[in-house]
Amino acid sequence: MEAQFHNFSPNVSPLRPLTNRSSSNKLYHSRNSTFSIPLSKSLKLGFRSSPLLAASTSVTNTDTSAKGEHERSVSPVYVPTPPNRALRTPHSGYHYDGTTRNFFEGWYFKVSIPERKQSFCFMYSVENPAFPKKLSALELAQHGSRSIGVGAQILGAYDKYICQFSEESQNFWGSRHELALGNTFVAERNMRPPAKEVPPQEFDKRVSEGFQVSPLWHQGFIRDDGRSDYVETVKTARWQYSTRPVYGWGNVGSTQKSTAGWLAAFPVFEPHWQVCMAGGLSTGINIPSSCLFCYQDAPSYSEKNWGGAFPRKWFWVQCNVFEGASGEVALTAAGGLRQIPGRSETFENAALVGVHYDGIFYEFVPWNGVVNWEIFPWGYWYMAADNGTHLVELEATTKDLGTTLRAPTAEAGLAPACKDTGFGVLKLQIWERRYDGTKGKLILDVTSDMALVEIGGGPWFSTWKGKTSVPELVSRTVGAPIDMDGIFSFAPLFKPPGL
Repeated sequence: MEAQFHNFSPNVSPLRPLTNRSSSNKLYHSRNSTFSIPLSKSLKLGFRSSPLLAASTSVTNTDTSAKGEHERSVSPVYVPTPPNRALRTPHSGYHYDGTTRNFFEGWYFKVSIPERKQSFCFMYSVENPAFPKKLSALELAQHGSRSIGVGAQILGAYDKYICQFSEESQNFWGSRHELALGNTFVAERNMRPPAKEVPPQEFDKRVSEGFQVSPLWHQGFIRDDGRSDYVETVKTARWQYSTRPVYGWGNVGSTQKSTAGWLAAFPVFEPHWQVCMAGGLSTGINIPSSCLFCYQDAPSYSEKNWGGAFPRKWFWVQCNVFEGASGEVALTAAGGLRQIPGRSETFENAALVGVHYDGIFYEFVPWNGVVNWEIFPWGYWYMAADNGTHLVELEATTKDLGTTLRAPTAEAGLAPACKDTGFGVLKLQIWERRYDGTKGKLILDVTSDMALVEIGGGPWFSTWKGKTSVPELVSRTVGAPIDMDGIFSFAPLFKPPGL
C-alpha cells in the first residue's frame, strides 16, 4: 500500500529526485547505482517530512560520485538571519554577561527522519567563557578551579555518538539577541576563525573542524576526540541543512512566550530553559562517518538552557513525529529538581508540558495549574497536567538501553550526566476540561515510536513521583503576561544579554 503523508506546507528548497510514480519507493540515481528507500506502512502523521526524499547509503572516501549525486539532489538554501524575524522567542540570544561567575550555556538542535526512523541530535555547550584559555596560577588563586571550554556532541542514527571538546573558548561566538552561535575547533591553514554568522562557502573556507548554527541554517564538521570509550561512536560527522521554523513557543501569529515565564529575564531560579523552535522543517544532509542521510522538510526542533549548572535531577520527553494527527503536532515535556537561591541548599520541583497542535499552543505550567509525573530510573515516563481549560496525559516507554550523554555539571564540567534514546514509544492525549475537572471532549489522541526521552542527574535509585504547583499570588506574578522583550525595546541599551 502506498504511504500517505501529511505535508505541513509546500517545499521551499529545489530538489531533483527521480521518482517511480507506480511505487512507494523513492529513487535516486548516481552514475553507478540507484538507491531505493522503501517507505513505511500507510501513515497519517503530524509534522511529517516530504515524501520526495529520504535516502541513506554508505559512502566511502572513494565513492565520490554517489556522494556528489546525493548532495546535488538535496539543495538546502542558505538565508542570512533577518532582523525581527517571525517566531523568534525570548531568550534566543547568548546570555553571557561578561562576569566571572560560574556560567554555562547549552543549545540543542534535532532533526528527525521519519522514513528512516532515525534522529540526529546536536548539542553544544560553552562553560565559563570569562576564561577563554586555561586558568593561570593567579586566576586559580582568585577564582578557584573552574571547568572551561566548548563541547559539541551528536546523538545520531542508531543512537551512535560523537563528541569533540576544547578546553579553550576563544574561538566561540554567540549573538547577543539572536539564536546564532558557532565555534572553530580547528581553523583552515592561514585562516582566521569566524566571529559571527558567515555564508556556508566562507565557513568551509575558514573552518576545518567546527560548527555554526542560526535559526535558518546549520552546518559543521567534527571529529571524535576519543574520550567516549563507554559508548559506540562514529569517527567523524559532517552536516549541512536549512530550516524553516513553523512553531516557536506560543500560538502561531502571536507574540512568542518565554518557556520559564518573564522572570527568566533575571538570573534567579537557575538554570533557565527556553524552547526556541518547537517545530520546523529542515532540508539537508548528515554524514556520520561513511553513512549518508538526505532529507527534505524533515521535522526539526531547538531549545537551550543557561545558568550556573544543570538541575540536580531531571527528565525530558520531546517529539515532532506522530501517527493519527489531522494537523501538525509538537510536544515538549520536562521536569527537574533545581536549587532555590539562598545560602542553604534548598531545592524545588519544576515541570511543564507544552503541546503545539494545528497552530494552537497548549501550555501546562505550575503557574496556570498542576503538573504531575511518575518517572522510572529508566524506561517509563508518565505526566498528567491540568491548566484549568484542558487536561493532558502522556506516557512514554522504551526497551532501548539508551546512550550516555554529557551535560555541564557544577562538579566536573562537561561530564557524563544523562541518558537518552530516540526510540521512545509515546502516547499523547489532550481533552477539554469540564467544570468539575473531569475529562470532556477528546481533541488530540496521537502516538509515536520516535520520541526522544531522557533522564539526567540523580540519584535515580527509585521511581520519581512528583507534583508541582504554586500559590495563587505567585501564580499571578509569574504568569502575568509581561513582555520583557517589548519593554526593553524602548531602552535597548539596558536589554539583558540573551533576551
